[in-house]
Amino acid sequence: MPSDQSTQMATEIAEIPAMIERQLTEGLEQYWQTGARWRTINLHGFVTCARGTSDHAATFFKYMMETATGRPVASIGPSVASIHDTKLKLDGFVSLAFSQSGGSPDLVALQKAAAKGGADTVAILNETQSPLGATSRTVLPVLAGPERAVAATKSFVGMLVASLCLVAGYTNDVDLKMSLGSLPDLTRLALESNWSHAVAPVARANSIYCLGRGTSLAVAAEAALKLKETCRIHAEAYSAAELLHGPIVIADRKLAVLSFDSGMAASASAHVAETRLVKNGASVFSVNGHHGNLPLNLPDGVTEPVLPILQAVAFYSFVETLSCLLGENPDAPEGLLKVTETV
Repeated sequence: MPSDQSTQMATEIAEIPAMIERQLTEGLEQYWQTGARWRTINLHGFVTCARGTSDHAATFFKYMMETATGRPVASIGPSVASIHDTKLKLDGFVSLAFSQSGGSPDLVALQKAAAKGGADTVAILNETQSPLGATSRTVLPVLAGPERAVAATKSFVGMLVASLCLVAGYTNDVDLKMSLGSLPDLTRLALESNWSHAVAPVARANSIYCLGRGTSLAVAAEAALKLKETCRIHAEAYSAAELLHGPIVIADRKLAVLSFDSGMAASASAHVAETRLVKNGASVFSVNGHHGNLPLNLPDGVTEPVLPILQAVAFYSFVETLSCLLGENPDAPEGLLKVTETV
């Protein structure tokens, strides 16, 4: 549901299907071979290095890799290295950095510390010629092309695709590798998803809960960030399970909920959470789910591993439209910069 107003963000969202085609033709084998190489080392697990939208991509990688292999994936706070100068002990680990620009000093410091600590360092970057790329043994290009809107979209989706390819390579999952071929057409269909009935309830809500679990938790976190960045709407991301440990108590008719049902085993817990929220009076929009009182459609025939990618693409189109309707500038939200450098 693209907005009538032309924005750089809308242009970049529309480029997502072509970006994925580029990844599958120019990057797939490099992603696959990097994952396959991990099978040849005495691998204990993974640590991730990222911030913001890129950290949400790292969360997706975490759930995909852990559920597929049982290998642990842990996030290390960049300040452990950049501020505290901790000597890391990472023999047998891969340090996987996710970044659009590769320019933030704290990410560079952590990757350097990981390498000194014995980790195999890999960076998934849109800007491959960057300080973070220079400190990593292997650099995997996202291939998103120029991304000028402050709110990143296509680079996030590109990181999810790269993550799936890495997992497929490590597990030698040829079926997963082949299923990625349907993504360009599926994302084109996702861009046509009509979520217009959610615009008014989301715009007038006092706050938004974005729910997910497992791989869809990454999309929920990204959705909450984008609602804040582009629409200046307060939104928080929660696991469908964590919701019942406290946040459910403030759910009422002033709350809107975007529930990203992963379609996997976690779907049952999404059902429980959505039922409780509806009972409390919240407007619950279930993305490709069957339990919320207000469904949000996605293309049919989507396999579970790629479902979060379709959820992210459809949401991006929705939030860009919402931002424009609210009179905001999604290309350059006030107070934000395209490249954020933290120490």
